[in-house]
Amino acid sequence: MPEAETAHSETVMAFDFGEKRIGVAIGATLLASARALTTIEAEAGAQRFAAIGKLIDEWQPARLIVGRPAHVDREAPHEFAARCERFARQLAGRYRLPVELIDERYSSTVAEERLSGDKRKNKARLDAEAAAVILQAWFANGKNASCNHSPPPVN
Repeated sequence: MPEAETAHSETVMAFDFGEKRIGVAIGATLLASARALTTIEAEAGAQRFAAIGKLIDEWQPARLIVGRPAHVDREAPHEFAARCERFARQLAGRYRLPVELIDERYSSTVAEERLSGDKRKNKARLDAEAAAVILQAWFANGKNASCNHSPPPVN
């Protein structure tokens, strides 16, 4: 009996980049679901990238997603967007993985709504939850459609 064809799933890692903290989320394209993973609290670039490198080694994502802030009216570029774009380029250069940017408007607001209870405890989880919101938006926008099939055969 021939084997049943199975859908290809990729692990995707998303980042909510900030000057003091970087929220990290993980998800799978097959399920199109994201979950908060951790928050990196190191401010020095070397420490941040060391922590990110450990996560990438552990989770082996096929691609990375970075939230890019935008103003509601989309007229003027958000003042922090260039820093997020630079972070995305650094990720691509260091880890040789495809990196995509996605609009992160309202991700922190949605993350705050998801987290209930003690705001002091939630502050540490907020950035990771915002990264999960960003990744879930990427899934919802159909960005992962190209990932849901087997890669072409290698000649």
